[in-house]
Amino acid sequence: MDSLRRARLYRFQGDFRGIADMHDRTRPNSDRPASSQGLSSQEARRRYALYGPNQLPESTGESPLLIFLHQFNSPFIYVLLAAALVSLILNQQLNAVFILFVLLINASIGTVQEYSAQRAAVALNKMVPQYASVLRDGITQKVEAAELVPGDIVFLITGDRVAADLRLIECHDLLVDESLLTGESLAASKQSGVCSGDDSPLAERKDCAFAGTIVTHGRALGEVIATGVRSEIGQIAAEVTESDHIKPPLLKRIERFTLRISYGILVVIALLFVITLLRGADLQEVFLLGVALAVSAIPEGLPAAITVALAIGMRRMARASVIVRRLIAVESLGSCTYIASDKTGTLTVNEMTVKLIILPDERRYSVSGEGLDMHGELHCLSGGERALLPPDADKDLANLVRCGMLANEASLVLHQGEWVASGDGVDLAFLVLSSKLGFDHQQVEHLYPELQRIPYESENAFSASLNRVEGKLIIHVKGSAEKVLMMCRRDPVRPEPWEVRIEHQMLAMARKGFRVLACASGEVDVGNTDLLAVLKGLHFLGLIGMIDPLRPEAYAAVEQCRLSNIDVAMITGDHPQTALALAQELNIADAGSVPVTGDDVRRAIERDETLQEQGKPSTAMQTLVNSSRVFARIEPSQKLQIVQQLIRNGHFVAVTGDGVNDAPALRHAHVGIAMGKRGTDVARESAELIITDDNFASIVQGIKQGRLVYSNIRKVIFLLISTGAAEITLFILSVVFMLPIPLFPIQLLWLNLVTNGIQDVALAFEPEEGDELRRPPRPPKETIFNRLMLERVFVNAVVMGGLAFTVFAWQLHNGVAVETARNMTLLLMVLFENVHVLNSRSETKSIFKQNFFGNPFLLFGMLAAQSVHIAALYTPGLSDVLQVEPVTLESWSTSLSVALVLIVVDELHKLYWEKRKPLFTQCRTGDDRPPTG
Repeated sequence: MDSLRRARLYRFQGDFRGIADMHDRTRPNSDRPASSQGLSSQEARRRYALYGPNQLPESTGESPLLIFLHQFNSPFIYVLLAAALVSLILNQQLNAVFILFVLLINASIGTVQEYSAQRAAVALNKMVPQYASVLRDGITQKVEAAELVPGDIVFLITGDRVAADLRLIECHDLLVDESLLTGESLAASKQSGVCSGDDSPLAERKDCAFAGTIVTHGRALGEVIATGVRSEIGQIAAEVTESDHIKPPLLKRIERFTLRISYGILVVIALLFVITLLRGADLQEVFLLGVALAVSAIPEGLPAAITVALAIGMRRMARASVIVRRLIAVESLGSCTYIASDKTGTLTVNEMTVKLIILPDERRYSVSGEGLDMHGELHCLSGGERALLPPDADKDLANLVRCGMLANEASLVLHQGEWVASGDGVDLAFLVLSSKLGFDHQQVEHLYPELQRIPYESENAFSASLNRVEGKLIIHVKGSAEKVLMMCRRDPVRPEPWEVRIEHQMLAMARKGFRVLACASGEVDVGNTDLLAVLKGLHFLGLIGMIDPLRPEAYAAVEQCRLSNIDVAMITGDHPQTALALAQELNIADAGSVPVTGDDVRRAIERDETLQEQGKPSTAMQTLVNSSRVFARIEPSQKLQIVQQLIRNGHFVAVTGDGVNDAPALRHAHVGIAMGKRGTDVARESAELIITDDNFASIVQGIKQGRLVYSNIRKVIFLLISTGAAEITLFILSVVFMLPIPLFPIQLLWLNLVTNGIQDVALAFEPEEGDELRRPPRPPKETIFNRLMLERVFVNAVVMGGLAFTVFAWQLHNGVAVETARNMTLLLMVLFENVHVLNSRSETKSIFKQNFFGNPFLLFGMLAAQSVHIAALYTPGLSDVLQVEPVTLESWSTSLSVALVLIVVDELHKLYWEKRKPLFTQCRTGDDRPPTG
């Protein structure tokens, strides 16, 4: 454990023991207080065994029985049940029984699929655990929140979700959003040491932070006093363990679509019913025709198949380090046209390293080593030569490094032979630098005890620490160079405008890709306790240049976005020249690009407000956002304003973020993407997607998988709707030409059961086609049934239905018995649908350019469907029920030859569409995409 935090704990030891004693008397979920070292790992394991995991009662979801019953809650099923009832009235008991049998089979399959998907969703949620920073074995560690036990010492910072009920030991400007428990919209201010009783209202317990609430500002140190079901929220959750089942918008749209299909089916049946009656047909025959039409047209397996497709997509995206929190994001990713990415940890590796130091007198030092490597060295750069620096050679350098150590919130401890790091990357880089210079930062923190601190907040862009140094009160500040310079006094030795000289140095460092920070310090008045008031007239200590190297895979990922017609922008709080240098290296920006700064955004918004008051079009912000792909020194609120403008410009925007202040931008973007490693709990809960490795390349892979999921859903819908439309075409032609019913309802049910019942689910397993990232983004307003889908459904339905009718009519014309003609027509339709599933594997890619063995599930489904039907031809009893009989090899081969015609027709249509595609793509996207800056 670092000495600073140990000193804090010793300072609060007396209050700590009193608080713990009180909880021993009043709380069942408490234990003896932790020591100043925190709990030991052994003691934590003992308490974990005693109290159990820090988890709330989990929603069990719907039971298999409820899921099974929900399979019948569909307009499709209502029509089929009506068809079964009509069959019973017409003494067609066999048809009625078979319809009910097929419904039970489909319901059973759907139940298994949906229950599996439900379990998969629960498993995926567990892949993004909540973490807590705790003090154990004397060091700060990150552990899963579920592993917290009473007595643990927990550190809280802005953006954390409190993982257990805590009694606060120490607070720094702590504000907590407790609306979850109290209903109060304003964040509650917290204080340590006030010792409110457990019988006090929650809103009045100023010295407690409760599980599930969110830290909106400040820092705190607290002891766990209740976990799991014994916490305040746990006692509520224990009473309500079931949650309402909320369907994603995609499934809701599919259900609306199925409702329209059902209405359409009823209209068609009614028309044919009237036509056949007017022709003098037998009433029973007319009703039988209606039953057959209902059975043929209804894709009863569609909802279950789509659920499976989404579940498979979620698993695939999880393997690509993308966790889907909301299913709608799977669909939305296919429409993404713009990625607004932050820099640190997403495009870079998030391992800050100090590489260059410039002191006020322009002495320069280079630093070797990377990341947490403690073996780097400092060299003085003088006269173009490098001289190894002795540890005590430069007092000014030592003062700068000491300032970076003290205005620091990170922890870097050697534990069991390994360095255990905790805290912000910038703070850690200063601790590593101090070790390279020969300092023991724990000893320095002990020698110069901290009295007060201003923790780092993004809106401040600096941190400060008040320390007692050799009997004096010295304030140490580090942060954004611009912010720190404003706090410093002029150099008495060099009275010329030294700020200009330093700004030139900053600009030169930034152009080389350095992140530039500054340090300053100064003695303060003993009677002045307001740190913000004394942050002026400080002594400037120097500039520090840090490098956070770009991720190697980021180069290819940005290029893939370019090929996919997806614009990529960098939005960062870093220096404009640093951001521009990295953006140019990644080809996000070119040599002539000019970064947009926060000041530019502020002026553009003010200009728009002025134009609005004058009744003129406000285009300043629109022009500014379109002018660049690099946004630097951007405040969190400005990130939201940029995102909103991009959306107004016509983009479908995905935004990455990791902080509390990123939450508004994440919520307002079409797709919010939170960082899993360094992201705050608030950011993760505001986003639809979580990137578990904080890697930009994973975002691109997520877009690829999202497009694949949406594509597979379209394939499933195309297969089911086109085959149903083909069966309706067959029946309509038979009615128009006054021929007998080509297939009985029981035969149609069998056809749908042995073909679509297997193959539609298999299509959900289709692998990528390889060009997902080379396709243009799908227009956000484009419906599932776009022009391509409608054309393909029409062409394939007419060919299948028309050829099947031709074969049926030809047999009857040649004197073949109607039963035999139906037998051959049924076989032909089975073959058609087996062949058609190959056409369904891609909307535009020839089947001859696909890997035939790429989807083994589909091949198995095709072989299974054909084998089951052939077996039925030879199975006594079943063949009688289906009114089928064995066919010769020659008849089977002839039917297969006819079915293969469908491949030729679909291939010709794909070729035809490929030639027209540029025209349709231009018409579809040409006017919607804003200009690229």
